[in-house]
Amino acid sequence: MSGGTVVIGDAPLTIDALTAIARERCHVILSPAARERIGAARSVIEQAIAENKPVYGLTTGLGAGVDTRLSADDLAAFQRRVAFARAVGVGDEMPVAEVRAMMAARIAGMSVGQTGVSLTVVEALAAALNAGFHPIVPTIGSIGAADLAPLAHMALALLGESEADYRGERLSGAEALRRAGLQPVPIGPKDGHALVVANAASTGRGALALAEARLALDTLDRAAALSMEAFGANITPLSEAVNAARPAPGQREAARAIYALLAGGPLSDNKASRRVQDPLSFRCVAPVHGAARTAFAEAEAMVLLELNHSGDNPVIVEGQLVSNGNFDMTGFTLRFEALSQALSHVATISAQRALKLMSPVYSDQPRFLTPMGQSRTGFATLQKAIGALEGEIRARAQPATLALLHAADGVEDHAANAPAAVTKLGESAERLLVLAACELVVAAQSIDLRGTVALGQGTARIRDFVRAHVERLEEDRPSGPDVSRLAEAIRARGW
Repeated sequence: MSGGTVVIGDAPLTIDALTAIARERCHVILSPAARERIGAARSVIEQAIAENKPVYGLTTGLGAGVDTRLSADDLAAFQRRVAFARAVGVGDEMPVAEVRAMMAARIAGMSVGQTGVSLTVVEALAAALNAGFHPIVPTIGSIGAADLAPLAHMALALLGESEADYRGERLSGAEALRRAGLQPVPIGPKDGHALVVANAASTGRGALALAEARLALDTLDRAAALSMEAFGANITPLSEAVNAARPAPGQREAARAIYALLAGGPLSDNKASRRVQDPLSFRCVAPVHGAARTAFAEAEAMVLLELNHSGDNPVIVEGQLVSNGNFDMTGFTLRFEALSQALSHVATISAQRALKLMSPVYSDQPRFLTPMGQSRTGFATLQKAIGALEGEIRARAQPATLALLHAADGVEDHAANAPAAVTKLGESAERLLVLAACELVVAAQSIDLRGTVALGQGTARIRDFVRAHVERLEEDRPSGPDVSRLAEAIRARGW
């Protein structure tokens, strides 16, 4: 990635690069090496047509229609029908950033050179992305055995059909293309199938969900550290020796990250601890956050796999078109489900820490952290927002992938429902960031009520960041806008 441009087809595409394309609207360039690979794969398609070989989706129908051979004069027309027949999406429409992520993910998959798509089609997809041409794509319709429905809606708009967004205006596909200075995508043999036969919607949206989850986890590390300062926590559970005694995956790294934020303050040498042993929401931060980081890394690996390899069927390997099941997303989905469950665990202990800070039984501070006496509410009702956020995250941790109806007259009798897993994770990550902002607001208030309190170098910066966006609570005031403002500042600036 360089400046406002991302080159696709040389180095592996990263989540950060895809997020830049989707959210910052960076332009994409197809590398010369990618063009060469696409051209070489296209020659395999042309040879198969010349030899009149039976090839799924090229000279035969799709799904249950695999037993139907296509006539030579129907090969190109069939590819146009592929998109029309599979544009069955319903429900809410994808935000523009998710559409862009899907388009970029499909370009990346095609650049591997195992699809057989025309170079003209890949170039047209990149040109549409760069021009700000964004197809209108419903979110519901894919069960994750290739995201046929969302990609079909994308393809229809590129053909000049259906609808697209251009510069914030909803237009017919044909009018949006005209205003963007583009032509309808020319479709030849294999091209229509190549546009839709991938999991680019799940992959692209999954990358954005992971970017949000990473930010939420980074924020929770900081919220936990600030809460420890406010609570006067015993931080021996963060020590190297303790975490080496049972080196669970991610635990040592999580302990180091949080301990580093406390360095230079009184907690770091155990001079300010109030208890021999704290509640589990403080004591078990390293194991819980470490488990979440491990789950994140595994989900990230699956997204990078999908972005930088071909899940096409058939796939071109060693000059041959080979039918396969590489589009199956079971491994991808299981890791997203695991991460959703991990986010639920970190959400629960975050909520518990915030509640402990508001309780004089645990914190030795005024109930609900009001400095104005118990005739004031303080943060009492913020507990309801905290509980609602934690409950919504926990609800989304329930699996959504275990039972699906078969399709295509029983030929397609398994699917992992990756889109549902991705949607749940993205929604949980958004809520987790807001929950972390709640904890930060509460922890900063608790610290302020203690008067002059020395902090670690990292936690001092965190407290200053909170106070730059949220004033200390004196008289009762609406806390919801404070939390939302802080969450948006974190999302805009990061850490």
